[in-house]
Amino acid sequence: MNSAQWTAVDRYLCDTLLPSDPALDAALSASAAAGLPAINVSPNQGKLLHLLARIHGARRVLEVGTLGGYSTIWLARAMPANGTVTTLELDPGYAALARSNLERAGVAERVTVRVGDAAASLAALAAEQAAPFDLVFIDANKDGNPEYLRLALGLSRPGTVIICDNVVREGRVADAGSRDADVVGVRRYFEMAAANPRLTTTAIQTVGSKGWDGFAISIVSA
Repeated sequence: MNSAQWTAVDRYLCDTLLPSDPALDAALSASAAAGLPAINVSPNQGKLLHLLARIHGARRVLEVGTLGGYSTIWLARAMPANGTVTTLELDPGYAALARSNLERAGVAERVTVRVGDAAASLAALAAEQAAPFDLVFIDANKDGNPEYLRLALGLSRPGTVIICDNVVREGRVADAGSRDADVVGVRRYFEMAAANPRLTTTAIQTVGSKGWDGFAISIVSA
């Protein structure tokens, strides 16, 4: 199979299972018009995040990497009436666009967008003694993944689910000799997850409109 076939299957799945959604479509259009990189999750991946949050009964979600707020909308829609999403974004322009997209989607009141370096924002949440999060979605610069995992654990509780996106890197994650910073960051993330007795982790390869990649999912046990 090739990427054209993967994309065709993604299109079929989305056309069959995900009816057109004006707010989500508008978020993607606004992000493209603003020149944001097209690195958001795909629609079916966004729906997967939404379902995982609902299955877990999450009320407090932490997202590392907002971009234009597309995945944020999916997560916010999974929240119950008293649920909240805290999302972290480095770029002030991206954050402003995300706030606009969230407002248009009708979920802005459930979401706090914090602007700044993600590691610093995570440390600030810990210093503020933020209540533990039920679900954490890590989808920012991959070289920062090890630090994001370390800091996210400090904001977790037994039962917290941690999802990390883009962990296969077109298969490059299996190259132990790679000097690519993103690959090194992902490999270090896996090593930390495997060595940490608080975490039970697996990872899945995916193919589709976003190419060959995958995600890791962990549950905090203690």
